[in-house]
Amino acid sequence: MPDTLLEVEDLSVEFRTDEGTVQAVNGVSFGLRAGETLGLVGESGSGKSVTSLAIMGLVAPPAGRITRGQIFYRLQDLLLLPRADMQRIRGRRIAMVFQDPLTSLNPFLTVGEQLTEMTRIHLRLGAEQARTHAIEMLERVGIPGPERRIDQYPHEFSGGMRQRVMIAMALSCQPEVLIADEPTTALDVTIQAQMLELFQELQRELGMAILLITHDLGVVAQVCHRVAVMYGGRIVETASADALFARPQHPYTLGLLDSIPRWDGRTSQMLKAIEGQPPNMADPPTGCTFHPRCPYKLERCQRDMPPLEPRLPVDESTPADGQKACFVEVSRTRAAEVNHG
Repeated sequence: MPDTLLEVEDLSVEFRTDEGTVQAVNGVSFGLRAGETLGLVGESGSGKSVTSLAIMGLVAPPAGRITRGQIFYRLQDLLLLPRADMQRIRGRRIAMVFQDPLTSLNPFLTVGEQLTEMTRIHLRLGAEQARTHAIEMLERVGIPGPERRIDQYPHEFSGGMRQRVMIAMALSCQPEVLIADEPTTALDVTIQAQMLELFQELQRELGMAILLITHDLGVVAQVCHRVAVMYGGRIVETASADALFARPQHPYTLGLLDSIPRWDGRTSQMLKAIEGQPPNMADPPTGCTFHPRCPYKLERCQRDMPPLEPRLPVDESTPADGQKACFVEVSRTRAAEVNHG
């Protein structure tokens, strides 16, 4: 397997608010290898975006702080680096497509000024070279008339166009690690397909690792090699994409997959919803964070927090292909329901 470029170990992040301390991320660990796409999925508020901001060194004190953990990029702990060293890595080696391009782009600067700033700083390009490179990147992400639009301001672009500008900016320096936070949300399906194809093309060319944060499980199935499912600030299940869709073993993962409309010709039925609401992380439930919403909960789920353990193998001759944090053997429980249904 390729070398691990990015490794997050036992990461915890909290925010101080008027309602109390919010434990946004709690003991998250994962690795990201060169040439790999890892999907990070879960409901809003599960801790996905905060995890990405912590990796980029953008958790702002004093309200937010990383309370424990390590984040290694090529064996360097990013949390221990001086600010100047982190600035040299951010944008050049590790780049990010932010979730909301309207607030991420500076409204007082043209798109061209913002695109060329990164390449002039990190790649040492001259003004003309940087402008030419920026036009090429705008054209590559599907913006028509890039020679003209490069001198326009963000408010002159639609939401989808602004998202494409953010993607162009993140890819300008050909980073080794790309963190994409809902990169295709504002795009129509045609442009979404083009962007995903661009990500995969650059991944093949550069060996780029991608951390893809998304709610769209269709996108996960299309481009991700592995998937980590987050709930209540924790990773509750990890697996290869194929294994996760074929054999979900955490009740929350099962709920997410059951809420997807089916187009495979089977008898139509009402979509299944996950009962209840995501937890208030200023006052989380005891035991397993998901137990108030879980149809399979046991008595011990209300008392104990399950650790990440190897997933169930397909059969005795097949090794486990991931991890899950749950006391319930959902695959076997669901099989029993089907057999007796």
